[in-house]
Amino acid sequence: MRFALLNNKLIPQITNTDGSKRISQMDLIPQPQPNPNYPFNPKLQLLLSGKQLLFDDIPFPLEEIQEHYENGYITYRKGIEYKAGKKPYCVRCGNMEPHWFAVYPCARCQEACIYCRRCLMMGRISECTPLIGWNGPVPDTPLSSKILAWQGTLSQGQLEASKRVVEAILQNKEWLIWAVCGAGKTEVLFAGIEAALATKKRICIATPRTDVVLELTPRLKSAFPDIPIASLYGGSEDRHVFAPLTIATTHQLLRFYQAFDAMILDEVDAFPYTVEEALQYAAVQARKPTSSMIYLTATPNEKWQRECRTGKRAFTTIPARYHRHPLPVPEFVWCGNWKKSLCKGKLPENVLCWIKTRLQNNKQSLLFFPHISLMEEALPIVRKLAPATEAVHAEDPCRKDKVQRMRKKEILFLLTTTILERGVTFPNIDVAVIGAEDLIFTESALVQIAGRAGRSKDYPKGVVTFFHYGKTNEMMKAKRQIVMMNREGIARGLIDV
Repeated sequence: MRFALLNNKLIPQITNTDGSKRISQMDLIPQPQPNPNYPFNPKLQLLLSGKQLLFDDIPFPLEEIQEHYENGYITYRKGIEYKAGKKPYCVRCGNMEPHWFAVYPCARCQEACIYCRRCLMMGRISECTPLIGWNGPVPDTPLSSKILAWQGTLSQGQLEASKRVVEAILQNKEWLIWAVCGAGKTEVLFAGIEAALATKKRICIATPRTDVVLELTPRLKSAFPDIPIASLYGGSEDRHVFAPLTIATTHQLLRFYQAFDAMILDEVDAFPYTVEEALQYAAVQARKPTSSMIYLTATPNEKWQRECRTGKRAFTTIPARYHRHPLPVPEFVWCGNWKKSLCKGKLPENVLCWIKTRLQNNKQSLLFFPHISLMEEALPIVRKLAPATEAVHAEDPCRKDKVQRMRKKEILFLLTTTILERGVTFPNIDVAVIGAEDLIFTESALVQIAGRAGRSKDYPKGVVTFFHYGKTNEMMKAKRQIVMMNREGIARGLIDV
């Protein structure tokens, strides 16, 4: 699209007329002041508040959008800017890498137009694309007198962290909650969410993975039954819903701009958030300039752990699970050149012994492998012992069904890649890692894998075994972290000894 500047306002131009420009070529984008006498459309208000959308995302005619802009209720921002006058910069995702930009013949501006490929899945943003936002009052969402319906109780460790979350949200601070796997992080958030809503703050819980959004949504709707909640992920029906409480994947944050008074970032160490700078950029720009940020993780990276130890990062640990039993500490077991054994259609004898012991005790188990091909080679070997064994990985179309069958105890052994290192809970399982020395098994991954065992108060003593062909620093760091948390939990009286 092209724009002309008339009476200090941008006017859309359908054709390439004299004096019209692409929005990225505008030196200044004028913003009219809101006209208090203009009857703005409340549906546009609900759609655009705290958002940055494209024309294609807005189911209203261009004439109505432009009329709201001219009366000061809609903003136009550049989608692509230029740093130092030369390098393109995507305003929506923060991309500045030249290889993530491409050129196409644009029918809207009738020129060769640069667009960003990095955030293309959210709709194409180019040199002639404006980002459209709201400049009027925020929609009012009346709340019931009783915000939180949850009647449960918190452990001592959870209660201490919960108080910190409330303080951080009310005082617009950043805070890290470092909680062991199975500590009950979701319940720790309830008081903070209630405090935010009670003070008319808009709050977002963001996580890198869709399945976590799907898991959290019913739990939060149960805890806050009278609060409108938007659940956002790819294909979600809530995409255009305005709500005081939003649960979203970090990808969906690319559509928000200065929307939230409080941001809770769950699983901050998880893929793809850790490797995609666009998602980290999105989490920052979705916050209001004055806002709080709560980070949740069981496995902060080494840099964050160092900042915690040296006092450079504000944090609270929950070093124990609610059932007051220590975390299972992994045992290291050397299994020789297990890949060579697999090539011969065998598994190391001590691995087979581990499997047979669980089979005799009818004990469900997760067996983690570093790569799909190796897991699939091992599957027929394990099936000779336990025919109902299954294998699962990220591209498996039956992944959800297999996990559900594992929950129903229809599967005794489930072979898996790191796809199940987090986000799944089985009450009574043992865990083994085959090839724990592989580079894919980082400290974070190994701590998360160990955290699958012993989560239930009825079965708090699951066994965790790392079979390896040589110990790695990551293995040692993972074990040290688990031992450290157990020691802290005992010292703080959070673990029964």
